[in-house]
Amino acid sequence: MKIAELLHGRNREIVRIGARRSIAEAAKMLTDNKIGALLVENENGGIAGILSERDIVGGMAPHGADLHDVAVEELMTRDIIRCSPDDTVNKAMAMMTDRRIRHLPVFEGEDLIGFISIGDLVKCRMMEVQAEAEALRQYIAS
Repeated sequence: MKIAELLHGRNREIVRIGARRSIAEAAKMLTDNKIGALLVENENGGIAGILSERDIVGGMAPHGADLHDVAVEELMTRDIIRCSPDDTVNKAMAMMTDRRIRHLPVFEGEDLIGFISIGDLVKCRMMEVQAEAEALRQYIAS
């Protein structure tokens, strides 16, 4: 299955935060939306990076209890790994596994069209495996 099919029919809202907002605000947004990462916008509305739960935990060592006042841009991941709607679910899973990341923005050219998590990909892959197993059962039964 391609990423475009995975995105089809999904809520396209992507939760974002400004680069200069605080980690406390980011943590609240993550919790309120029950998600593991936010896309970070620069002042011009472009994508500056990704802030994940892992980035926040990593910020605890240097900042300790003062972490809540730190700007998102100080902890965010700047090197954005991206995928395309034409990529397969398996390719996206391999990208995440190889780079040890859990979220990928989906870009069509320079346009952001989605944001997927490893959970999205695993769920999709499980559905594919179940469909294949059912098709084999039907074939054997006929």
